[in-house]
Amino acid sequence: MEIGIVARKGNPDAAAVAARVRDAVRARGASVWVDDQTASAIGEDRGRSVDALVDCDLAVAIGGDGTFLFVARNAGGTPVLGVNLGEVGFLNVVSPDEAEEAVLSAVEAFRDGSMSVRESPRLAARTDGWESVPAANEVVVQGDRRGPGGGIAYELGVNGSRYSTGHADGVLVATPTGSTAYNLSERGPIVHPDVAGLVVNEMVSETGMPPLVVGVDATVTVSVSDPDGAVVVGDGRNATELDGPVEVTVERTTPPMRIAGPDSDFFRALDKLS
Repeated sequence: MEIGIVARKGNPDAAAVAARVRDAVRARGASVWVDDQTASAIGEDRGRSVDALVDCDLAVAIGGDGTFLFVARNAGGTPVLGVNLGEVGFLNVVSPDEAEEAVLSAVEAFRDGSMSVRESPRLAARTDGWESVPAANEVVVQGDRRGPGGGIAYELGVNGSRYSTGHADGVLVATPTGSTAYNLSERGPIVHPDVAGLVVNEMVSETGMPPLVVGVDATVTVSVSDPDGAVVVGDGRNATELDGPVEVTVERTTPPMRIAGPDSDFFRALDKLS
């Protein structure tokens, strides 16, 4: 078994947990490495690129949910176990004090074929000849700026049928995992992780329709009529400018985000938002 560990950059507490987990895994006889940034923080002679996480059996993310998403983006289909040094922890479930025990339990479960892994959908945006990097939280189709004089004129469709049309700052499509992120700040609904659905949310729409929850395999299209086109953003990163007019399709993609370790207490994490 091979394990890759990534700690939040610039966080001494995360580095200390990474060193403890590394030592515990090595003592258990499993192969373990840390990424370049973590190696520098803990005095490891050599680290690896986070790209190597795709070849691991387990990735360990130590930090907040942002660190978890960073690791997941680079891990492909590799299961990710999160150690929570943040405040909410929808994805990072394990406390720092329980980190070694949780990772070692995953090692033993992997060895006997019983490691529990939960899957969460990822989204991708597409146009003719272009496809976005997979997003675990949300894909946003927006104008180059928000507010008066900004935004996009659009027609919004679901599975080939028109749902809404008008002008808005943008259109957001979120997974259940992402429903508590950007979507929530745009007054979208919170979706329990057990619900196989996606949120379609028009952002500050001049007319529009209420936020909509559709099936997880729905095809959402955002047709932008503005000659200036649109900007597509996934998980707050990788902004891509598209010339208009343009139709952007947002759908579930593979591989899903795979989450290892103990189950989260969703409602306890929600309580931390209040």
